[in-house]
Amino acid sequence: MTKPDANSPDPGTNPDDAAWLDLVSRLEHGDTEPPKTTGNDGNGPTRPFSDFDPLGLSGTAPTEPSANERRLAAEAAGHNGEADMPEPHGPRDYDVEDEDHGFVPEDPPSLAGVDPLTMLAWVGAIGGPVALLLAAMFWRSAPLLAILGIVAVFVVSVIYLIMKLPTDKDEYDDGARV
Repeated sequence: MTKPDANSPDPGTNPDDAAWLDLVSRLEHGDTEPPKTTGNDGNGPTRPFSDFDPLGLSGTAPTEPSANERRLAAEAAGHNGEADMPEPHGPRDYDVEDEDHGFVPEDPPSLAGVDPLTMLAWVGAIGGPVALLLAAMFWRSAPLLAILGIVAVFVVSVIYLIMKLPTDKDEYDDGARV
């Protein structure tokens, strides 16, 4: 069986195959200029890819008029001189007026007035998992009694903190506290 020549496409194939064979032959031979052929419908020449612009972006972009052009346009519109022209406004022309003069938050309440049992429960609730993590990383041979003691302190601390939550429910309260 003979291999067909790449330069002579089979007339029974579709136009995509012919275009592909043409592209391959141009790339093999180093031809950079596309051949002048008719379009897919056979009515006219095909447009090169550089002419393909479905969004119409190939034209020149609109430019802002210069200061001299704006002055001439303002004089033509009836403004006489710089005093009648409005000030240009842009994002850098805006000055922020700081009215609060530096917010300084209140000092947090002292921990000296906290119930000691509540403070101890918070230390157990936060310190228990941290102690277990540190024991797992650095004290691999920790006795089982120490591990169970840390877990017990954590559980008791969390139960105490849950029991201290307010139990009275006001039906008009939405839960927000200030």
